[in-house]
Amino acid sequence: MATVKVKFRPSTVDGRQGSIFYQVIHKRIVRQQKTDYHLYSHEWNNNLSKIIFPKSSHERRHYLLETSNKIRMDMNHFKKIIADLDFNSCCYTANDVILKITSNLPYNSLFSFMEDTISNLKTIGRIRTSETYTTTLSSFKRFRKNRDLTFDDIDSDMMTAYQAYLYSNGVSANSSSFYMRNLRAMYNRAVEKGLTAQKLPFKHVYTGVDKTIKRGIPIGIVKKLKEINFSLSSPYGFARDMFLFSFYTRGMSFVDMAYLRKKDLQKGVLSYRRRKTGQQLIIKWEECMQEIVDKYDTSHSHYLLPIINPNGNKDERKQYIYSAHSINRCLKVIGEELDLSVCLTFYVARHSWASIAKSMNIPLSVISEGMGHDSEATTRIYLASLDNVEIDNANKKILQSLHL
Repeated sequence: MATVKVKFRPSTVDGRQGSIFYQVIHKRIVRQQKTDYHLYSHEWNNNLSKIIFPKSSHERRHYLLETSNKIRMDMNHFKKIIADLDFNSCCYTANDVILKITSNLPYNSLFSFMEDTISNLKTIGRIRTSETYTTTLSSFKRFRKNRDLTFDDIDSDMMTAYQAYLYSNGVSANSSSFYMRNLRAMYNRAVEKGLTAQKLPFKHVYTGVDKTIKRGIPIGIVKKLKEINFSLSSPYGFARDMFLFSFYTRGMSFVDMAYLRKKDLQKGVLSYRRRKTGQQLIIKWEECMQEIVDKYDTSHSHYLLPIINPNGNKDERKQYIYSAHSINRCLKVIGEELDLSVCLTFYVARHSWASIAKSMNIPLSVISEGMGHDSEATTRIYLASLDNVEIDNANKKILQSLHL
């Protein structure tokens, strides 16, 4: 009769999490089965082969409890598999036990694996990535009509069918590629963990990025937008002001605007790190930027703009998401009122700054550096770094054109 033990393998790097694995022993042959469960050394009792619950955050304790329950269920499953093999087969090996287990363990299913990964990402603070995977999983569940599957079930025919499903539902090639790339990342994780063999199921679907239609608006429309008279309490006025602030700050993304702190503005210079890339950007503070800040009362907040209320009932991430949805709805209405051919969004503000700068013959290297595109090949070819004064002058030139 085969036996199974739960084992913990600590990380070789101090401070990093180790991993749980199962050890199957039959007729003195030992085989191992990896899991996706990760713990710190102080969270595991070697003598009892079980998780312990040291003082930690609520999220961490929740993760440990979930993991403990999963191990218990896995062990029950092992026992059932071994009992069935003992009853039905006079001769089997430790490899046979592993094969039976890997085809049925919960973490070998795509849905469960993605849900566990999403939960882990939230635990370590990678909220945006967890939201990206959640959106992808929801889409794929609709395609599958909520029928889970193992990684071994995933093949190129299935991915081709999923792509056709997305296209038939009006999903663009870029959005379809977005889902495919996320699923591919999950599949590759499973391959790395030994949960399935690499069968290249995404080789026949599109995973690139098409060029998008230009969405910039001309300087005349930006002027018209600036001159619209909204009341101070109007949500449309607030949406317009946030759009203009993004434009004024060389196309700053809304998430970066939301988390700007007052201390980021020092001696006429705004300095912040892009949440997307971690790159630090420095912007000379202009009068038009101050005018927007002065419009709104943020005296009880450490944030520069009134997007997130740190004293509010909702957590800050939810406030940011709610504000983004609300502002985008208002911008869409404003764009329709102006009879624009593009839907007004913060991406339009960013693209408009770039396209207007280009129309003013500002060098591409300056535009790229100003927008934080330090990874662009063009920027690297022309020069490794750029004097920030030149970028500030470029921005000032654009802003001054609003008053012509």
